[in-house]
Amino acid sequence: MAAQVTATSDYLAKMDTDGDGRVSLAEYQAWMSYAFDGMDVDGDGVLSPSEQPGGRGRPITREQHLARLADRFRRQDLDGNGFLDARELSAPPQ
Repeated sequence: MAAQVTATSDYLAKMDTDGDGRVSLAEYQAWMSYAFDGMDVDGDGVLSPSEQPGGRGRPITREQHLARLADRFRRQDLDGNGFLDARELSAPPQ
């Protein structure tokens, strides 16, 4: 999945896999997990220190990663409807 985008409309188009014009939590987590998946070289669902930038840090499980993304999603969901639209995607992180 190509992660490089240059405009908010690009983010919406790439993340919105079902084409409904909005991004669900599942779509957001799937898109935002490309880096985790790429760094998890051994595929065990845990980023060990050696798999993280700089080769150090605490291990991070996929579940922890997804929970962080869910929290970020909820903060970006300004109208609380459970989806992100282009306006919410372009808003500064809350």
